[in-house]
Amino acid sequence: MDIAGPSLDNRAMKWLFDLFPVILFFVAYKLAGLYTATAVAIAATFVQIGWLRLRGRKVEPALWLSLGVIVVFGGATLLLHDEVFIKWKPTVLYLLFTIGLVVAQGVFGRNPMRAVMGSQITLPDPAWKWLNYAWAAFFALLAVANILVANNFSTDAWVNFKLFGVTALMVVFVFAQALVLSRYAEAAETADKDAS
Repeated sequence: MDIAGPSLDNRAMKWLFDLFPVILFFVAYKLAGLYTATAVAIAATFVQIGWLRLRGRKVEPALWLSLGVIVVFGGATLLLHDEVFIKWKPTVLYLLFTIGLVVAQGVFGRNPMRAVMGSQITLPDPAWKWLNYAWAAFFALLAVANILVANNFSTDAWVNFKLFGVTALMVVFVFAQALVLSRYAEAAETADKDAS
């Protein structure tokens, strides 16, 4: 492993890279409060994009979208000194992901999940469609869960949920998804063997 710049091709490193602003937000919140944490999260997202650009890597549309949402909602939190905006930020981001996945598949006939994962796994068209809508539903669930926690629990509880709760839900969802997709992959492998 390249210690100076770990490969984002490694799934664990990519996952940590994606969590980078959330982890820094959590640490900054525990050390210095919500407003400092919000500024740190904005800066961390800029650092992510800057690091990718300096390394000559593509910045995924989801990261650009995340930057826009954190700048708008985090900026509103800092300017108006109102924590409600930063608490709404994850819900807005998850809903935008949901809408993007549904519209891409349903209106334009494009499958973002296939575009992201197609080089890693071979699936039949119905499985790709299922996967795309499953992720859309999962993001919608996260959007609802975030706003329920933000509106009904303390800021401390919300910050903990943002890191630990969402991460746990993501791990469970990915594991369940892997179990379902393994059936399709096994069926595709069997079909390939029968054809040869």
